[in-house]
Amino acid sequence: MTNSIPEFETDTNCFLIIGSNTSEGHPLIATRILKGQKRGAKIIVMDPRQNQIGHWADIFVYFKPGTDVALFNGLMNVIIAEGLADEQFIAERTEGYEALKAQVAEYTPEKVAEITDVPADTLREVARLYATNKPSAIIYAMGITQHTTGTDNVKSTANLAMLCGNMGIPGGGVNPLRGQNNVQGACDMGGLPNVYPGYQAVTSEEVQKKFQDAWGSAGPLTIGLTINEMVNGAEDGSIRALYVMAENPMLSDPDLNHARHCLEKAEFLVVQDIFLTETAALAHVVLPGVTFAEKDGTFTNTERRVQRVRKAIKPVGEARQDWEIICQIAQKMGASGFDFTDPQQIMEEIAQLTPSYGGITYQRLEELGSLQWPCPSEDHPGTPYLHKGKFARGMGVFAPLEFKPAAELPDADYPLVLTTGRVMFHYHTGTMTRRSEKLHSEVTEAYVEINPTDARQIGLNGHKRVRVTSRRGQIELSARVTDHIKPGIVFIPFHFAEAAANTLTNSAFDPVSKIPEYKVCAVSIEPIA
Repeated sequence: MTNSIPEFETDTNCFLIIGSNTSEGHPLIATRILKGQKRGAKIIVMDPRQNQIGHWADIFVYFKPGTDVALFNGLMNVIIAEGLADEQFIAERTEGYEALKAQVAEYTPEKVAEITDVPADTLREVARLYATNKPSAIIYAMGITQHTTGTDNVKSTANLAMLCGNMGIPGGGVNPLRGQNNVQGACDMGGLPNVYPGYQAVTSEEVQKKFQDAWGSAGPLTIGLTINEMVNGAEDGSIRALYVMAENPMLSDPDLNHARHCLEKAEFLVVQDIFLTETAALAHVVLPGVTFAEKDGTFTNTERRVQRVRKAIKPVGEARQDWEIICQIAQKMGASGFDFTDPQQIMEEIAQLTPSYGGITYQRLEELGSLQWPCPSEDHPGTPYLHKGKFARGMGVFAPLEFKPAAELPDADYPLVLTTGRVMFHYHTGTMTRRSEKLHSEVTEAYVEINPTDARQIGLNGHKRVRVTSRRGQIELSARVTDHIKPGIVFIPFHFAEAAANTLTNSAFDPVSKIPEYKVCAVSIEPIA
C-alpha cells in the first residue's frame, strides 16, 4: 500500500474499490472505510459480482470480468474530457501524459460500455465522483492482479491516481490489500524470484557482491522461477526437488489436475506446514512448522507496518520454529551463516542488508509498537505514506495501455465465465478455517452462484446440485441462484478441496508478473440429481 489504513477513517474522501470484497476478505480495513463513509466519504465499488462491500457503496458498478484496462481508460477519458485532471500535479510530477491522453481518447464511455457492460452514464458518474472528492484512494486485491493482464491492470490504477493528483498525499494512493497476514513481509525478505531482501535486483552485480560479502555466497545474476514455473518444471524434469513451505499448491494452483501430475513426478517433495494439507499428503517428507501463537519474530502487514509477534505457547509436539528448521537443514548441508540463536539476531542482519528496514530494531518496536518502512535509520520515524514530494524514480511515468481480452472467453461449448474468490468464514485453502468447528458450520461446502436467467437456461428447475466443467476438469457442488451476479457469469469460492474451483481455472498467466488468470475462464454447467 502506498498509504496507511488509519487514513481511510480520517482523510480519504472517496474510495474506489475494485477487485476486492473488502468486508469479507479484509474486514478490519473495511471497518475503517465504513467509518470514513460515516464522516462523509463516498464509496464506489466495481466488481463482476454484487459482493458484501458493494451493499454499502454509494455507487455499485457491475462490469465484465477481465475488462479492467478498458474500464480505467474510460474513467480517464471522462476525467480528461471534462477538465477534471490535476494539471499542476501532472506538469510537476509526471511524464508521458500526452501519450496517455492520446491512448485513452479512443476509450469513449460508449465504446467502454460495449466492452465492459458498464453504462456510459454510470462511467461518467464514477469518474466525476473519484476526480472531485480528493483525496481519493484506490483499493484493490486479487481481482485486479489474477489476470493475464494483471500488470496492466495495476498500472491502470497508478495512471488514474496520478491523473487526479492522488499520490503522495494522506488519504489517497494506490492500495493493494495483501491476501495473507505476512505476504508483504515475505516479499520484503526476498520471497520473489527476481530480488534479494528489500527488492534489491538479483540481476545487479553490485547487489550480488553485497550479499556475497555478507553471506559468503550469493545466487546467479539471473531471475529464478515462479511457483507455477517450478511446478511445471517438476513435470519435465528441470526441477527435481521442491521444498514447499506454508503453501498448498494442490488447492491454490490453477488447473489442479495438471498440478497434481507435476507434483507426483517430483523426485523429492518436502512440505513444511502446520497441518497435513493436500500438498503435504503427496510429500516424501513433512516438516512440522508452528502456528502464529508459537512464534517469536515480526510480521509486516499490507500497509508496510512491521510489528512484533510474541510466542504465547510453546511449540506443540515435534513442531519447530520455521527459521530453526531452515537453519538446521542449511547446517546439515554445510552452509555457513546459519548459526542464529533467536529471531532478534535475524532482524539485526535484515537491518544491515535491507535499506528500507535499516532503522527497524526490536528495541524500537518495543518502544513504538510498530514502524512502517521505508525506515532507513534508527532516527527515522517510518513512512506512513509513500511518494511525498517525489516518486522513488523522480517523475511518475504514465503507461498508455491497450485493452486485451482474457486468455479464455466463453463459446458454444463453455458459455459461462467463471470467476473465483473468498468468503468471510474461510481463509485461502481452508487449511486452518475448515478445521474450526464454528467457521466450518457457517459455510460447510462449496457452491456456485448463478444468475436466475442462466439457471432457467440450463434447466436447473429446483435441482440442488450441478456439474461445472471447463477444458481442464469438472467438479460437482451445490447451486445458489442469485441476482447478485450478472447473467453469463458464475462465482465459486476456492476454499473447498472436495470441489476445488482451481480444478477448472486456466493456467494462462501474465507475461510480466507470471500470476495465473484465476479470475476468468470459460465453463459449462449442467444440473445433476
